[in-house]
Amino acid sequence: SMKKLSAIVMALSLSVAIAGCTSTEKGAAVGAVGGALVGQAIGGNTESTLVGAAVGGIAGAVIGNSLERKGYCIYRRPNGTTYEARCP
Repeated sequence: SMKKLSAIVMALSLSVAIAGCTSTEKGAAVGAVGGALVGQAIGGNTESTLVGAAVGGIAGAVIGNSLERKGYCIYRRPNGTTYEARCP
């Protein structure tokens, strides 16, 4: 279908576009695309898509930034929140 083809083209374009980016930039881009897709699937309108892209972009940037900090790991607390500290 046309929708499936558009998604494939978008994914391929994103992978080429972010090839030279930092982990933070890659995380933000992938998070924004993923968030936009989830927002569209849940809300089905432009506002939901934009909110999903913003939330996904921020989350992706945070995760990507953690990957750039050598010697640091992400840990999960019992309550589900995460924090970053030096790896053992």
